[in-house]
Amino acid sequence: MERKLALESGLEFAGYHEILAGPLHGVNPLRALASLVKLSVGTIQSLVKLLRIRPQVILLTGGWLNLPVAMSGRMFGIPIVIYLPDIEPGLAIKGLQRFAGKVAVTVAASAEYFPPGKTVVTGYPLQENRLKATREKAREHFNLDAARRTLLVFGGSRGARNINIALGANLRQLLDEGLQVLHITGEFDWERAMREVRELKEHPDYHTFPYLHDDMGLAFAAADLALCRAGASTLAELPLFALPAILAPYPHAWHYQKVNADYLSERGAAVRMNDEDMPANLYAEVTALINDEERLREMSRRSGALANPDGAERLARLLIETGEA
Repeated sequence: MERKLALESGLEFAGYHEILAGPLHGVNPLRALASLVKLSVGTIQSLVKLLRIRPQVILLTGGWLNLPVAMSGRMFGIPIVIYLPDIEPGLAIKGLQRFAGKVAVTVAASAEYFPPGKTVVTGYPLQENRLKATREKAREHFNLDAARRTLLVFGGSRGARNINIALGANLRQLLDEGLQVLHITGEFDWERAMREVRELKEHPDYHTFPYLHDDMGLAFAAADLALCRAGASTLAELPLFALPAILAPYPHAWHYQKVNADYLSERGAAVRMNDEDMPANLYAEVTALINDEERLREMSRRSGALANPDGAERLARLLIETGEA
């Protein structure tokens, strides 16, 4: 997915390189052994590539793929910066941070997982289409009624099937309530989701898309309330638009997304809903929030207070400073 987006971005890359790696945690012994072989080969590949490229600084973002690069960078004395998008680091980043001089984090709450003085709060690097989106442009782009409240439902590029199913079960009631819905199903669940809503897909207040890339910023800007997972980007995108949210952490990445969701909900910017509770509770939770103007306004204020729009610039500055040190 990342390769496709990189190719479509229009950005010019100086080079693209692949190395071998594999997971060590949560796999059977045979696969772990195969991963050790891949990591050994990957380390040799990394040494060769770093010797040719001679970078001034290395940026890592987690995952076992980074281990060969981190080890090779340490051997050559190349400074390393890790970026942690979620609040709590996974096992890979916990291990990789030993090779890094600094760990850039999205929010200050991540500091407790690292040695004192090792973290730098840069914020989450936001795409330009988020930063430039306005409510007026958004309403015009999606042909929305300014007199109606807008619910934004999404689950990332691949989609969140359980969110789509829960919305499908409650869509008619929500539309009858006077809401307009922006629904991004994800490319993998588009056809199934469209079969589920059947005749409602032509409803004038139901606006559905398989995926939005450049227009996602406009979707955020248009919304009064969001229903979504609690991936790392929600820590920055929801506050940027002062957007209240119902967060349903992905059950198979439960712990990390739960920590993210609790961070926003404990600060009054969101409410957390368990994945399995969505079909039964979605309508009541959405309508309770959307019809309580005072509560929605307060959630919006608290969300906006967490905004940090300069994440990309701050991370870039940290990399430059580290490389020049």
